[in-house]
Amino acid sequence: MNIITAKNAQEASKKAFALVREGVENGTIQTLGLATGSTPLGFYSEMREAKLNVENITTVNLDEYIGLAADDPQSYHYYMENELFNSLNFKASHLPDGMASDLEAECERYEQILNENPVDLQILGLGTNGHIGFNEPGTSFATKTHVVELTKETIDANKRFFERVEDVPTHALSMGIASIMSAKKIILLAFGEAKAEAVQQMVEGAVTEECPASVLQNHPDVTIIIDEAAAGKLK
Repeated sequence: MNIITAKNAQEASKKAFALVREGVENGTIQTLGLATGSTPLGFYSEMREAKLNVENITTVNLDEYIGLAADDPQSYHYYMENELFNSLNFKASHLPDGMASDLEAECERYEQILNENPVDLQILGLGTNGHIGFNEPGTSFATKTHVVELTKETIDANKRFFERVEDVPTHALSMGIASIMSAKKIILLAFGEAKAEAVQQMVEGAVTEECPASVLQNHPDVTIIIDEAAAGKLK
């Protein structure tokens, strides 16, 4: 693991963007894996402002809520359109379909997309419980794209985006841990004191399914970009 500590989230986002820009411009990134949530917002802002030419780049997203249509303002389809896809000219963009009538078939379809578009660089965030994508503690490291029942901790973390807690989805479709680990390179972003414990367990703890992100210790090319607050518990 290559650990980069920045002063704050803004500086960390700039460092992540610089790495992605280099890969896009030198042709080593053909497929870019993307994440959602609050963590990558600064990174996406950097991409928009730079007006990066991505006409030869295909994107694949980590996950999507089950039960939210693509035009629902809380769906990850909507998030990605708003934050990135409306501004940049990607060759193609793929997300799981949270409205699929056959969820198992949708998982197989999405895994096939990943097989056809091997990820050159995957952007990840980090949950306070160590989850990556929506792979909660206890998820097998062997999982591919699958249906996930979200933990109370994850639902609580997401409820700020919804008017009512009962509107927060309880299930999602997510790339599995094996799917994520197949990326050639990974950049994980984590900001704030609330992520410090998860960062410490990911980097210095045992490799265990109880901290899904700890599996990244086994990946050959991972860059962890964190702010000073998220680095606070590293030894």
